[in-house]
Amino acid sequence: MLLVFISVFPVIVILLYIYFRDKYEKEPIGLLLKAFVGGLFSALATILFLSPLHSFFPEFYSVHGMAFFRAFAGAAIPEEILKFAFLYFIIWNNRNFNENFDGIVYAVFVALGFACFENVLYVTEYGAGVGIMRGIFAVPGHALDGVIMGYYFSLARFKPAKSSGYLLKSVLYPVIAHGIYDFLLFYASGIAEENHFMAGLAIIAFLIFIVALWRAGFRKIKQHVETSVFKTTS
Repeated sequence: MLLVFISVFPVIVILLYIYFRDKYEKEPIGLLLKAFVGGLFSALATILFLSPLHSFFPEFYSVHGMAFFRAFAGAAIPEEILKFAFLYFIIWNNRNFNENFDGIVYAVFVALGFACFENVLYVTEYGAGVGIMRGIFAVPGHALDGVIMGYYFSLARFKPAKSSGYLLKSVLYPVIAHGIYDFLLFYASGIAEENHFMAGLAIIAFLIFIVALWRAGFRKIKQHVETSVFKTTS
């Protein structure tokens, strides 16, 4: 029970924060749950997609190459594409998707459905310590990727003349953010035994990147909250 609590608690905290940031019109609970469950299924779909491919993954003699491949091909690209696919399928044509901040709300619910599924797997296998660290870094990381995805997802919906470009950005930019996040961690882990200095630099770069990601995420939330209120009251 404790491990389940550690897995789920940070997810609930961030979901409540995003839900109550919606100042004008709260989204239907049923649709939010549907988005969250879509995120759970996107995590399961990622596992089912990647599992048979592991034996075909190339072997790298460079820590950089291994970290880059694992970060992007093994995580960021399939995960963010599948999150986007479920988000698009569930939300794009729904009548409740009617203001700018909605895209962020639904994308974060999908992202945290994914994070919740992933968290339970990691915590039950590796224990409470891993769960606490993931609650501090990995779960908010998924949420911030969701903020980026939702930000451009809304722009695609409400600026139809540029819809295709914004939809591309709603996948591409989370892939880049997610990939950099994982690359820095994989690289630090892979090189830690042979080069403590480079591992330390990678961790410092990771922390700087996290701060920058948080700032960008809060800025995007603020922009869409303000434009949603303006649009509906003008």
